[in-house]
Amino acid sequence: MEDGRPELALNQLHAFAVLAEELHFGRAAERLGIAQPPLSQQIRRLEDRVGHPLFVREPGRVALTAAGEELLPAARRALEEVSAGLSAARRVAAGEAGRLLVGFAASLAPTVLPGLLRAFRDGHPGVELEIREMTTAPQVAALHAHTIDVGLMREPPEDPDLVVEPLLSEGFVAVLPSGHPLAARRVVPVSGLAAEPFVLLPRACGPTVHDRIVGVCREAGFEPRVAQRAVEWQTVAALVGAGLGVSLAPAGVRRFRLRGVAYRRISPDTARTSVGLAYRRGDRSPLVARFAAEARAPAGGDRP
Repeated sequence: MEDGRPELALNQLHAFAVLAEELHFGRAAERLGIAQPPLSQQIRRLEDRVGHPLFVREPGRVALTAAGEELLPAARRALEEVSAGLSAARRVAAGEAGRLLVGFAASLAPTVLPGLLRAFRDGHPGVELEIREMTTAPQVAALHAHTIDVGLMREPPEDPDLVVEPLLSEGFVAVLPSGHPLAARRVVPVSGLAAEPFVLLPRACGPTVHDRIVGVCREAGFEPRVAQRAVEWQTVAALVGAGLGVSLAPAGVRRFRLRGVAYRRISPDTARTSVGLAYRRGDRSPLVARFAAEARAPAGGDRP
């Protein structure tokens, strides 16, 4: 014994439990697929460990002793727990069970995310998904810190420690108060927003998409005057609806149906923003591999 833990072989416990059920060495040996002498040896070794006989052996009769009666429930529990543990380990190794931590950009909540999560849950009902809303930079930090396993992010940065798989590309739309004069138009010229206050995400939350929006404005001949900042696109749209300014946002934000907000196509409509799936390079988790495979799968509707 080490550290007070008994050294009991599982095959001995199994042999003991089967013999306790059959109370006949011949039938127990047949169930175990072994001859009677090896069965007797396993029971003897177990009894040596316990320090007392576990069975009464008399001609034509096998019965549990008091020590055997006491050990039997514990032996059954141990065998059941080991069996359950092995089954759980196999399911986790096969990507059929476990826990997956997923970071996602809020602008993907009404577009990419629902279809992907629905498809993954349908195919992997034994996997526990924990979803965490965060912008791109915090997702990258969380991947490095191992506090999320995969990230669905907008404009994923180049990072040698991460694998990034592109999922989709989309353009930008103008986000306007519904009463704004330009909201009456189907297509809004970006230059028409030059005199407007802007509501934008802080650059630290997503440097690439922020710079791309500023670049769209500069190509139209002006520098956007930022009057208000918000860390989520839904909040940006809500602040626009409250009359605090206008914005340029990824086209997917049109799914945020907010009162007082109008979304319009822009001209020129050449800038694009990308969405990607990111995970740690060298991550051998079968859950990450299965989630990535689901994200790559072609599908209709909201799926990438």
